[in-house]
Amino acid sequence: MTLRHVLAIDQGTTNTKAILVREDGEILLRASSPLTTQYPHPGWAEQSADAIWASVQAVIAKVVAGSDGIQIDAIGIANQRETIVAWDARTSRPICPAIIWQCRRTADACAALMAAGQNDSIVAATGLSINALFPASKLAWILQNVAGAQDLANEGHLRAGTVDAWLLWQLTGGAAFATDHSNASRTQLFDTGLLQFSPALCDIFNVPLGCLPTPLASDSTFGHSAAGVTALPMGVPIAAMMGDSHAALYGHGVKAPGTVKATFGTGSSLMTLTPARTTSGHGLSGTIAWTTAQGTAYALEGNITVSAQAAAFMAKVLGLGSVQALSDLAQTVADTGGAVFVPALAGLGAPYWDDSATGTITGMTHGTTPAHLARAALEAIAHQIADVFAAMELDIGSAISGLSADGGASSNGFLMQIQADVLGRSVRRNDVEEVGALGVASMALGTDFAARGVTEFSPSLSATARAALRESWAHAVTKARI
Repeated sequence: MTLRHVLAIDQGTTNTKAILVREDGEILLRASSPLTTQYPHPGWAEQSADAIWASVQAVIAKVVAGSDGIQIDAIGIANQRETIVAWDARTSRPICPAIIWQCRRTADACAALMAAGQNDSIVAATGLSINALFPASKLAWILQNVAGAQDLANEGHLRAGTVDAWLLWQLTGGAAFATDHSNASRTQLFDTGLLQFSPALCDIFNVPLGCLPTPLASDSTFGHSAAGVTALPMGVPIAAMMGDSHAALYGHGVKAPGTVKATFGTGSSLMTLTPARTTSGHGLSGTIAWTTAQGTAYALEGNITVSAQAAAFMAKVLGLGSVQALSDLAQTVADTGGAVFVPALAGLGAPYWDDSATGTITGMTHGTTPAHLARAALEAIAHQIADVFAAMELDIGSAISGLSADGGASSNGFLMQIQADVLGRSVRRNDVEEVGALGVASMALGTDFAARGVTEFSPSLSATARAALRESWAHAVTKARI
C-alpha cells in the first residue's frame, strides 16, 4: 500500500520550518527560513506579513525541490499565535506590519477595559483575562491608527486574522478565509463554549465581526493550494491548522489530561488538557487545545513572554557570539553566585500578567562574573516555567509528575537539567525537534504516529537547595514588579 505524505509548515517567530512527513511518521525532508522582528518603539514588536508569507513560500520550494517527485497529499499548518495580520481583500496586501504576540502597544487600552469592569465577562466567554498579548486589542489599534483601515472595514474589504488565516488566504489565492478553533480561542474575540466569534466581544473591543475569518475544527479541509502561488501544484488540500503550542501538545501524543508540555521558544507556552472547559484561578488561561470530529479538547495554558529569548538577550549584552557560547560560559560555574535575572523585557506574562514589570538583575556583588550572569539567564527560563507549572498544580488541585519539553531551546541538555532541578520533577524531551510540525501532520493525516524516543532529565538538587533558588527568584520578581 502506498503511504501518504504531508507537508507540515511550522511558522514561528524566529523562523519558518517545513517538514515532509510520511504517513508512518518518518520525516523525509526538512527546510527552514529565518525571520526578523522589528521593535520600532519601546514595547512594540512587529513583523512584515509579506516576509512571513515569503518565508513560507521559501520552505515549500525547498521541500518540493528535494522531494524527488513524491506526491504531497495534504498540507498542515502550525503557526505563531496571537499575532494579527490585516489586509485588503481586493489586493491581498497587508495594510500594516503584523503586530506579533509579544507587542505591548495596547497595554494602556487593556488597562482601561479592566478599569471599566469588562474583564469578568470576557473571561467567562473566552477563558482569557484582558491582556495586550491577545489580538483583540491589537485589531482595535489597527482600526484606530492605520490610515484607511476603518474605511476598508466599512466597505467590507478588510480581512483580519491570525497567521494561520493569512497563510491560508495566500495559499489558496484568496479563495479561503478561515481559522481553526485553537487559533480563534486565542483572539479574545471567540466564545469557546459556543465555538463562534462573539458579537458582544467584538462590541467591547470595537472591532467589526465581518472582518474575521470563519472558525472551523482543527482537522477541517480549509481549502486547496492555488496554482502559481507556491511550488506546490494546484489542488493540494490544507487538511489541518493549529496554533503551534496546541500542535506541540498533540505531537507529544497527549490525548487526555495528566501531562504538561512546555515549548521552549522565543516565549514559552505550558499547556495541559482538562476534562472540560476550565477557568483558571491562578493567572493561567482557559483555552481550546483542538477540535476534531470527536469533539472539543479543552486545556489550561500559561504564556511566558520572554523565555529562550532571555538567553539571546544576555548573550548580546555580554558580547557573546551565540546562545551556545552563553551556555558554554554558564557551565564554567556551579551556580550564579547569588545573581538572579528576571527577563521582564516585555513585561511579565503568566502567572503575573504585569505589563509594567521590567528586566531586573538582583544579587550582584564584586564577585559577580559574566559566567554567573550567563547561568542566571538560563536559570531565569527554568524559573518562569516553574512558576507556571506551580500555578497549574494549584488550578488542577493535584501534583503533576513531570514535564514534556519541546522547542528549539529544549535541545540544550544543560538547560533541561537546570529545568529538572528547579522543578524538582523529571523533564522528558522528545528526540524529534519538530514536535509541533509532527503534531499538525498527524492531525492532517488523521493518524497517530508511532511514539518517538525521549531523553529524560532527573532532578539532582536537594529540596533545601531548590527552595533557596526559588526563594531568591521570587524576591527578584518582586523587585522587577515595583
